[in-house]
Amino acid sequence: MSDPFDLADVPEPSAPVEAPYLTALNPPQKEAALTTDGPVLILAGAGTGKTRALTSRLAHILHSHLAFPSQILAVTFTNKAAREMQERVAEMVGRAVEGIWLGTFHSIGVRILRRHAELVGLKSNFTILDTDDQLRLMKQVLEAENLDVKRWPPRNLAACIDRWKDKGMTPDKLSAADAESFANGRGKDLYQLYQDRLRELNAVDFGDLLLHCLRIFTSETEVLEHYQEQFKYVLVDEYQDTNVVQYLLLRLLAQKHRNICCVGDDDQSIYSWRGAEVGNILRFEKDFPGAKIVRLEQNYRSTPQILTAASCLIDKNEDRHGKTLWTDINEGELVKIIGVWDGEEEARVIGDEIENQQRQQQNLNDMAILVRAGFQTREFEERLITIGVPYRLVGGTKFYERAHIRDAIAYCRVIAQPADDLAFERIVNKPKRALGAKSVQMIHQLARNQGMPMTRAAQLLCETEELAKRARTSLSDLMMSFERWRNMQESFPQTEIMETVLDESGYTQALQLDKSPAAPGRLEDLKELVHAMEPFENLQGFLEHVSLVMDTDNQAVDEAVNIMTLHGAKGLEFDTVFLPGWEEGLFPHQRAMDEAGNSGLEEERRLAYVGLTRAKKRAIISYAANRRMFDRWVSSLPSRFIADLPGDQVQQDVNPGISTGADYFETAPGAFSYGGSYGGSFGGARALPGRGQPSHLREHGESYVTNAPDVSSRTLGERVFHIKFGYGRIQSIDGNKLEIDFEKAGLKKVIDSFVEPA
Repeated sequence: MSDPFDLADVPEPSAPVEAPYLTALNPPQKEAALTTDGPVLILAGAGTGKTRALTSRLAHILHSHLAFPSQILAVTFTNKAAREMQERVAEMVGRAVEGIWLGTFHSIGVRILRRHAELVGLKSNFTILDTDDQLRLMKQVLEAENLDVKRWPPRNLAACIDRWKDKGMTPDKLSAADAESFANGRGKDLYQLYQDRLRELNAVDFGDLLLHCLRIFTSETEVLEHYQEQFKYVLVDEYQDTNVVQYLLLRLLAQKHRNICCVGDDDQSIYSWRGAEVGNILRFEKDFPGAKIVRLEQNYRSTPQILTAASCLIDKNEDRHGKTLWTDINEGELVKIIGVWDGEEEARVIGDEIENQQRQQQNLNDMAILVRAGFQTREFEERLITIGVPYRLVGGTKFYERAHIRDAIAYCRVIAQPADDLAFERIVNKPKRALGAKSVQMIHQLARNQGMPMTRAAQLLCETEELAKRARTSLSDLMMSFERWRNMQESFPQTEIMETVLDESGYTQALQLDKSPAAPGRLEDLKELVHAMEPFENLQGFLEHVSLVMDTDNQAVDEAVNIMTLHGAKGLEFDTVFLPGWEEGLFPHQRAMDEAGNSGLEEERRLAYVGLTRAKKRAIISYAANRRMFDRWVSSLPSRFIADLPGDQVQQDVNPGISTGADYFETAPGAFSYGGSYGGSFGGARALPGRGQPSHLREHGESYVTNAPDVSSRTLGERVFHIKFGYGRIQSIDGNKLEIDFEKAGLKKVIDSFVEPA
């Protein structure tokens, strides 16, 4: 008879079965998913599986019954990300999940504001204005205050108010400096008048969706306490992209339970221009004492060469938490650096490399050209069309389809062909010139009745009394301008005609007065358009070229090279990534450094890091010795970011072995060295006689690129002249690189071959 107390008969307890959603996680990802008590910051490097970690954490909270769905607030930055998270969590827990407060900041804001609208003077059925309605309302406010909407455009006021709302500032909290930033100190009053008008209309704009919630939480203690009690867990994706008002809302909501988990990467914070504050993620531990930091560093996307290069680059930034990406992939290509003479050659070299990859059975969809500035796309678009390689412009409009480019071309069409009614109608009131819809309709009616072009009808109306005096004067000025521009064709190149048209029409000035973030890019595009006209004999030849480009461009294809900005590429990945334009002034962009100093430079470096880490198999960086910018040729130094790359992980390739490149320059030994803070020179490159030489070099009798000695022949204190920076004195000499204190441009580093004695 067996002993009933014999423990040998009792089966040993089985090991706990791990939930399926945890089995695919690496140790740091699992730690992030299972650490559910207290504040957690998940520092997720590029390609490290942060979405998997975040959704697994959400699934674990639900699966472990740590909270009801309605007690979870999960915030994303896009509706697409919210949908994907919902679907993944449902798959992980094996059932549909309803009741989670899951969505974008603005969708969550709408949900809260509908419940408490009366606390900010609204009704629950308030209207959310789109951008057009917002601008129309701002125009009404400006006109009611007798302000000239040409001098103080509604779009500029909208940019100011959006910025203030992103910072959580109501009109009463504006500083004197903020108030002075619009309409000679009227900013604060106009902001208040706009908000009053919104309240009268029972309407809000997108900024109000969060600002009103913040006002409610800070003024209504009971409401705040209700949501603090309800949201036991708060999860935030892309925390590095939060602005001030979003940060303040999250901090308030997480104060009771303190179970806030933020996922982000300070090294990928690249949106300060739209209000993002990298400081939010950098001070997480200060905001939430005792916070646990989990670093996701194992990369599942890129080769070790790409990751090492990217890590060395971003290590130069000071304001960062710090992490090092690694991969268990063993093989890969070196990061390639290509130096070319100018932007046109850069497009040729990249085009040929794309064709080479295509011959090796690489899908065009897996290739991307990532540019720093929108104007760069034009040369790549035209080159790919020329060689018959399909492309798509992602997240933007193709160069010749951009509204401001079409406007400029419409002016050219009217000059070349006065009977082009479509072109004339497009620009007769662009920029605004006191010609309302009734005036344009009158021109239309006369043209149809008399069977004549609209330009002829406009001329006749200038000689009669049908139009109001102000409209007649404005139209007469325009028609005389067209006659003057048309006569210029006999004596001036089309580039000068285009520059004159943009200036005299007021188009350039309108963009210069426009304070919206897009305006500088549009000005750069127009300057690139002028550059694009150079190769053609006349205006007509250029217009024919544009027509052919547009016709070819509209053909639909399944497989195409992707062209986009670096900002637009965040979150994407491609087998092959081309990174053109790595030159001082273009990348890092001079405007970013001028406006924000070192913080601007660090964001530019983060942007370079984002570009590199989009590449899975190969990254190809290129830069040009000369580039047409701001209507003139400028000599450029390679980007300082190139000097940040580790020498053993890059391949410096002056002549990439492509025939079109070899046709244009030869290279002496040691031509491209990357020493020093700016990364080296074009010392040994020289042109074959008469090939592709920019006019500013021809005029000065210089060779394509002069042979630069190892040690400059210039002397300290010597006064010199540089075509871009003007006059200055040499402060220091490092080989063939000079540091010069220019009289107007300040301290700059340049190559000695591009200066001459003053």
